[in-house]
Formats: sequence, C-alpha cells, structure tokens
Amino acid sequence: MRVFLATTCIVTGVMLTTGCATKKYVQNTTAPIQAKVDQVGDQTTQNSQQIQDTKSQVAKNDEKAQNGINAANEKAGTADQHAGDAMNHANDAMSHANDAMTRATTADAKSDQNAQSLSKLRDAVANIDDYKLQTTVTVPFKFDKAILTAETRQDLDKLAQDIQANKRFFIAVEGYTDSTGSRAYNEALSRKRADAVVEYLVAKHDIPIYRIHMIGLGEEKPVEDARTRDARAKNRRVEVKVFSADQVTGALGDNSNSANRSDGTVTGHQ
Repeated sequence: MRVFLATTCIVTGVMLTTGCATKKYVQNTTAPIQAKVDQVGDQTTQNSQQIQDTKSQVAKNDEKAQNGINAANEKAGTADQHAGDAMNHANDAMSHANDAMTRATTADAKSDQNAQSLSKLRDAVANIDDYKLQTTVTVPFKFDKAILTAETRQDLDKLAQDIQANKRFFIAVEGYTDSTGSRAYNEALSRKRADAVVEYLVAKHDIPIYRIHMIGLGEEKPVEDARTRDARAKNRRVEVKVFSADQVTGALGDNSNSANRSDGTVTGHQ
C-alpha cells in the first residue's frame, strides 16, 4: 500500500514536472511566433492605411483631373461660342461690305449718269445762244375752256408746216389765263390749255415730244392789264414760240465753203 502511494506520488511529481517543462517550452516556442504574427498584423494594418491613403490620393487626383477636364471642356465650349460669334461678326461685316460695294457701284453709276447729264447740259448751255426765235403763234381760248377751235387748229397746222424743214429747233408752249378766279385754279387751267396745244402738235403732226417745252403760268404776264372784257379775252391764250439754230448752222456751212474756196478747193463739177 505504501509502495503504491509512493509510486503514485513519484509519477504525479514527474508528470507535474514534465507538464511545467512542456508549458514553458510551448511558451518559449510560441512567443516568437506571436511576435511575428503581431509584427505581420501591424505591417498589414500599416499597409492597409497606406492603401487607403493611396486610394484617397488617387480619388483626389481623379477629382482634380475631372475638374480639369470639365474646365477644359467649358473653355472649349466658350472658345467655340466665341468662334461662332466671330464667324457671325465676320459674316455681318462681309454683308455690310457687300452692301457698301453695291451702294458704291450704284453711286458710281449715278455719278456717271450725272456726268453725262451735266455734259449734255453744258453742251445745251454752250449752244443755247445758237437758237433764235423763228416764229410765234398765239392760240386764244374761250372763258374757262381748254379746247382748240377749228381756227386755232389751222394756225397750228401752218406752224407745223413751216418748221418741217428745220433740223435744229425746239418749241416753247406757254399757257396763260385772265385774272378771274383763284391763282391755283388759273395755273391748272393754263397747264390744261398748254397740254391741248402740245397734244395736237404731237398727235397730228408727229413733232417729237422732246423738242417741246411746256409750262402753265396762270395769270402771269398779261397782254393787257385792263379789267375789260377784251383785255381778259386777250390774256386767255397759249403762246407757241419756235426757236431754231438752223441759221447758225447755215452760216457755219457758208463760212466753211468760203474757207475751202480761199484754200483753192473747188466744189461741184469741174
């Protein structure tokens, strides 16, 4: 019995001794491993933080890049708008330039026409003294009438026959009235009387209208200032005056022939 107890105590002591040694061994073995694990954990945490920081930096960079892209797109859009506005302004300027060119061309054409008209006027003024009064016919009218009578038509027929041979001539037709009535009415009536004479000469005798100068003077230039019936009848008239430059042309021709004869030139048959 005592031996069994002693044996049991020995075994128990050995086991306790062995257990403590094993536990110490385990502790000594696992401590470095745990330290390594802790070190790896710390490194992992640090790497995770670095990764998170990197992601945050990348996100910030992406945001900056996107903002830059948006700003660039906005500037590009503004540039396109400015370019479009510039193109519109350029088109407007071109349109204005074309309008100005058209106006300039029109002005040049009008200037040429004015120059031609001025040249013709200068020629007419230069030659106006060549025209001399050839004949005058007075056409009487009844009170408040603008109708030609058979007798006045005969007078105009004779005048037209007399100027058939003329080459350089013009006819001045001046209409008049007496002093009865308003000035405006008399001026209109005087023009109607002058129109009647002009219409007859052009329609009946084919006298070119451009050779006729017509005017209505109303009660101006009366033949007689008296207020009698006879005086008023004389003032109701149209004066037809023929001016001709054929005499000057004939004189120039005679002078030319005389000059030719003086130079020894012989005209006609030899």
